[in-house]
Amino acid sequence: MLIRRETPADRAAIHAVHSAAFRREEGAVPVEAPLVDELRAEGDLIGALSLVAVRDGEVAGHVCCSRARLGDDPAAAVGLGPLGVLPAHQAHGVGSALMHAVLGAADALGHGLVVLLGEPAYYSRFGFAAASALSITAPDPKWGRYFQARTLTAYRPVQAGAFAYAPAFSRI
Repeated sequence: MLIRRETPADRAAIHAVHSAAFRREEGAVPVEAPLVDELRAEGDLIGALSLVAVRDGEVAGHVCCSRARLGDDPAAAVGLGPLGVLPAHQAHGVGSALMHAVLGAADALGHGLVVLLGEPAYYSRFGFAAASALSITAPDPKWGRYFQARTLTAYRPVQAGAFAYAPAFSRI
């Protein structure tokens, strides 16, 4: 398996990955697929943090981070998601490989925090914990323990406050 940055040639495959990974009912396009397209079109998708997993010549998974705001600091944190893996490749380490790669890349780029909305039982293995423990406020208080953050090397305790995802997230 190869983890690499997405290229323009990957865009249809990325859309297909999220459509298949998050499909809840036949024929319906899950919001995660167009979300990635919108983040990219609006310039909020961070190119160096939009990664694909390639297995046997096929894009099997994708993860991305987008611009976000934490308090008054537009560079302190990035929003992670979506993370999607084709159903045939799930439970084979693709999602974990993507997570380790994107966290390493975000750290290397100097980001202090990665924030996401997801299942604590899954994301805790990557060092995520309740964002509230770091004094980070969710856009929606109902998110509770599902709103999580992971500190990176550049993290400073003053990086706290209200978190805001890129505008495309507010339309889903």
